[in-house]
Amino acid sequence: MSSQAVPQLTSQEYLAIERDSEQKHEFYRGEMFAMSGASIAHNTISVNLTASLHAQLKDGDCQVFVNDMRVQVQSTGLYTYPGAIVTCEQPQFEDDQFDTLLNPQVIIEVLSDSTEKYDRGKKFEHYRQIESLREYILIAQDHPQIERFSRQKDRHWLLDEASGLDAVLHLPTVDCTLKLTDVYAKVQFPLAGK
Repeated sequence: MSSQAVPQLTSQEYLAIERDSEQKHEFYRGEMFAMSGASIAHNTISVNLTASLHAQLKDGDCQVFVNDMRVQVQSTGLYTYPGAIVTCEQPQFEDDQFDTLLNPQVIIEVLSDSTEKYDRGKKFEHYRQIESLREYILIAQDHPQIERFSRQKDRHWLLDEASGLDAVLHLPTVDCTLKLTDVYAKVQFPLAGK
């Protein structure tokens, strides 16, 4: 018995399908991967984060983009949807649809049980190939913790973290401060041991 090969999509075919789809998909090596929905904690954190960043950046040159803005990692071919993106450079897009950003400076992901391993591992491996990227932020949703990975001159990444609702984390690339009490406002954490 022979099995038929699954046809591989081109990036142009993916974009045409994705732009007409109600569901979001990542794309890598000719395949589309459906993205799952987000929890109430994830959504609350995302709104709080966006509000905080927007308030701090609204009068400057930086722009904040959220969930619906795709990022393409040009060197690896990954198309994905970060939780939030910030760039202070002139945004560069893949085409005239202006929905696929090529030059993020800060990428932020809100972690979940189903995505944490990927966000910390393979996805970060892809993101590190983006020359413009200076900071990668991971936000836990089950406890108050934000991790910031910053690109160093020698292409190494340095970890800095803030834990607890009283903590504050500075993002030097965009000169913003994330107060964990603001990021986690109205988030209900699971009870310890459950």
